[in-house]
Amino acid sequence: METYDAQHRFQLPREVVIGRGVISQIGKVCVQLGFGRSPLVLADEITIEIAGNKVLSSLEEQGFQPQKLIIKDSTMAQVKEVEKKIRDSNINVVLGVGGGKVVDVAKVSAVKSHIPFISVPTAASHDGISSPRASIKEKHSLPHSIAAKPPTAIVADTEIIAKAPYRLLAAGCGDIISNSTAVMDWELAHKIRNEYYGEYAAALSKMAAKLILKRAHLIRTGMPGSVRIVMEALISSGVAMCIAGSSRPASGAEHLFSHALDKICREADCESPLHGEQCGVGSIMMMYLHGGDWRSIKDALHKIGAPTTAEELRIDKKYVIEALTICHQIRDRYTILGEKGLTKEAATRLAYVTEVIS
Repeated sequence: METYDAQHRFQLPREVVIGRGVISQIGKVCVQLGFGRSPLVLADEITIEIAGNKVLSSLEEQGFQPQKLIIKDSTMAQVKEVEKKIRDSNINVVLGVGGGKVVDVAKVSAVKSHIPFISVPTAASHDGISSPRASIKEKHSLPHSIAAKPPTAIVADTEIIAKAPYRLLAAGCGDIISNSTAVMDWELAHKIRNEYYGEYAAALSKMAAKLILKRAHLIRTGMPGSVRIVMEALISSGVAMCIAGSSRPASGAEHLFSHALDKICREADCESPLHGEQCGVGSIMMMYLHGGDWRSIKDALHKIGAPTTAEELRIDKKYVIEALTICHQIRDRYTILGEKGLTKEAATRLAYVTEVIS
C-alpha cells in the first residue's frame, strides 16, 4: 500500500443541527459556540422572508445585535461588498441563509475576513451547504469553484426545506448520486497519475450516494423523513470533501459535463438546468464509460423525479453532445474521459446508448 508523506490538514463543521423547527435554535447555537454579539445575516429577497427574519429573531432573543444584507448574486463584487460590511460594522460571524449563491458568498466573505460562517440552507439542492468549496463568478464569466472553508455550524430546518420546490430536492439527489462516478474517477486518477486517494473520504462519499440510490422510491413520496435523508447525505458529501482536502470525492467527469453545459447554455443564451440535474444525467453516461451499472442510476433518478434525458433537462440534444466533447478541457482533472476526451462520434454514441438522447 502506498504511503503519502505530505501533510494533510482539514477542518470539519463543529455543530450540525437538523430537524423540524430547529431554525429557532440558531441564537442558542451561536451562544454555545462563543460567538461575539455582532452577527451578519445574509439572505436574498426570497429567503429573508422564508427564513432570514426567523434567524434575526432567534439571534435577538439571545441578546445578539444582528445586521442583515440582501445578496443579489454570487460574484466577487458581492463578496467584496460583504467584506466591507464586515469591516465597517465589526462583524464577528456570518450566517448564510438561503441556497447556493447566498451560502457561497457567506462562505467566501467569512474566509477572507477570518471569521466563522454558519450555513442555514433553505433548500436541499446541492452539497455546497457543508463543503469547503464555493462557486463564485468574476465579471462576465461563468461561476468557478474556489477553495474556502467548511461552515463552523450547519442549522438545517427540514420544515423550511420541505417547502422549497420539489425540483430543488430532486436536483440535490442528482448531485449526491453523482458521487458514484466521481469516486471512480478519483480511484482512476490514483492508479494512472498516483494522485492522492483517501479511502475514508471515498467511502463516506459512496455511502451517501448508495443511501439515495436505495431510498429513491421513498424520496418522491414527499414523506417527512425524505428531506432529512437527502440533507444528511448532502452534509456527508460535503464532509467527505473536507476530509479529502479537495472536491475529488464528489466531483468527477459528471461535474465537468455540468460545467461544460453551463458554458454552452450561456453562449447560446438559454437557461441552464440545475447543477444537480446536470450532474445526475452526466453520471449516467460516465458510469457507462466506467463499465458500471448505469441503469441503476437512471432508474433511481427516474423514481425520484429528476431528469434522465436531454428532453427532461429542457435542452437541445446537440448541447449534450457538444458538452461531452469539450468537458475534459474544463479543468486539469484526470477522469474516465482521459486527456483527449471524446470525439463527436463517440459522444453521440454514448448519449444514444444511455438513452440520454433519442
